[in-house]
Amino acid sequence: MSILVDDRARVRTLTLDRPDALNAFNEELYDATTEALRAAADDPSVAVVLITGNGRAFSAGTDLREMHARTSDPNFQPGKHGFLGLIDALAEFPKPLVCAVNGLGLGIGATILGFADLAFMSTEAKLKCPFTGLGVAPEAASSYLLPALIGRQNAAWMLMSSEWIHADQAKDMGLVFQVCAPDELMDVARRHAETLAAKPISSLMAVKATMTAPLRAEIAAARERENGCFRELMGGPANVEALTAFAEGREPDFTSLPAGA
Repeated sequence: MSILVDDRARVRTLTLDRPDALNAFNEELYDATTEALRAAADDPSVAVVLITGNGRAFSAGTDLREMHARTSDPNFQPGKHGFLGLIDALAEFPKPLVCAVNGLGLGIGATILGFADLAFMSTEAKLKCPFTGLGVAPEAASSYLLPALIGRQNAAWMLMSSEWIHADQAKDMGLVFQVCAPDELMDVARRHAETLAAKPISSLMAVKATMTAPLRAEIAAARERENGCFRELMGGPANVEALTAFAEGREPDFTSLPAGA
């Protein structure tokens, strides 16, 4: 299994479990996480979901080797749900969602925080939205959710720079609720999750529904814009250079690409 599931005190903890790959999302993990979220949404014994990672990473984002195969292998077989299915599940998740960022988070390992109702982060963790470094576009409605959550300039830096955001920066931006020592992270995150989980599930869902209702149309529109840009850029000169450089173990060079690429 690529995901571990633990139930305690009406909190379901989902632990991403590909530690050797820094919990990068391959098709299997996208499918497993999507199905775990949907199962938790439908389970009347689950009040809150807590997501974290196993090992030294929260998630290294999309598995770049699979991304390269998707663009270069005509026989590549996508999963049942894939990336878009996971974002559907996050956008539709009706119960409180808590994230405990235990280590590095890239791509969806960072943009998932746009869907979190509470996020906690280890002092040793760091986040990156590597989209411009990969020659692609934002994802997961981050072009809408991040400016709304942390302000336009903070979001512009995260989405445009492909630079690391450290825990104190994330807290100052409002991207996470609390920063914790590594050995305290899960206890703190779980304590908050269990506080919520002791409340009536119907009330928790009502609060979340009323908070997210005004966002739903904007999230859908942002995803449509992002997916259009992503389709246009994926497999283009900048994306090919980025993935080739990754496969060759070197830094990409975008300066020699055709104008506008």
